[in-house]
Amino acid sequence: MKVLFVASVYRHLTSFHVPYMSYFQEKGYEVWAVGNGDDKEILELNNIKCIDIPFSRNPINISNISAYNLLKKTFQEQHFDLIHVHTPVAAVITRLAFKDSDFGKLIYTAHGFHFFKGAPLKNWLIYYPIEKFAAKWTDHLITINKEDYINARKLLPIEKVSLVHGVGVEDSNGTISSEKRLELLRSMNIKPDAIIISYIAELNDNKNHQFLLKNWEVIKKINPLYELLIIGTGEKNKELKKIVLEEKLKDIHFLGYRRDVNELLKITDIVTLLSKREGLPKSIMEAMVNGKPCVVSNTRGLRDLVKSNKNGFVVDLNDDSQLVNAFSSLADANLRAKMGFLGQELIQPFIKESVLKEYIEIYSKQLNSK
Repeated sequence: MKVLFVASVYRHLTSFHVPYMSYFQEKGYEVWAVGNGDDKEILELNNIKCIDIPFSRNPINISNISAYNLLKKTFQEQHFDLIHVHTPVAAVITRLAFKDSDFGKLIYTAHGFHFFKGAPLKNWLIYYPIEKFAAKWTDHLITINKEDYINARKLLPIEKVSLVHGVGVEDSNGTISSEKRLELLRSMNIKPDAIIISYIAELNDNKNHQFLLKNWEVIKKINPLYELLIIGTGEKNKELKKIVLEEKLKDIHFLGYRRDVNELLKITDIVTLLSKREGLPKSIMEAMVNGKPCVVSNTRGLRDLVKSNKNGFVVDLNDDSQLVNAFSSLADANLRAKMGFLGQELIQPFIKESVLKEYIEIYSKQLNSK
């Protein structure tokens, strides 16, 4: 018995799907993974067999032809009882390569369609037809936010579509010691009385860090104790640092890729994510688990998690006054505590153990169906 997990990069699998791989291993399945890049060794240490395939995020990149051919060869040589695909381009190529197979079932989790309310018209003209085309080779389609679920029902019959609570998030494992907190703050040259805002995201155009940087000087005037941690790497790294330097913005710390995000969250007071597009961001779920109020943009996925004036604030994209007012309100420590507590209540359906049960039900139905 074999199961295959597919994503454009291995890091996607290690970040979100190891618990589901472990479930199949516990059931006696041989688990395989397809991907590329970093974290392959983490999967192999977990006894997962890896196949390197050079996916490109650009759907028309020539390397995707090689990816298709390698997948086609893999499906001819190996029979998988279940294939679970992730990430848009890898999902389309995998379904195309799998379409003539007469063995096994294929599940696709859409972590955020490129077509959504407010998306550019070209996204609807390009990506919607592609997903409609690939849907015919999809045994089950999983969505993780309400808007995508509605759109998915236009692609497949309702019995072939599910809405689940994301990929699951670990429950809180307590607080950080005062000594560890001070140690972390000293390592970043941050004063003990600082109010820390964390922005955990890849540094790219979609994550929209510029929106916050544009308003940072005004936000700092409202509360000089605010300090910003930008956690992540990406193509916009140099550009964002250049903005900070040229605009002489103070108390902004670029931390790069970190494996201690959970500890950083525990010394954080507010978490923000102002993306133009999201599926259901784990960084915000982790913030809520840790009792942190959130300031997010009014887009799909984010508004599924954050309820304005309850566990944080939802602000319209690039509305400067709404953003500034949100951080002005959260200068109040009592409001931060109140919103953080409510966030811990709202996140309970998204806890890993609950989400795993949702996935197991879907897996079981597919494996037991003809």
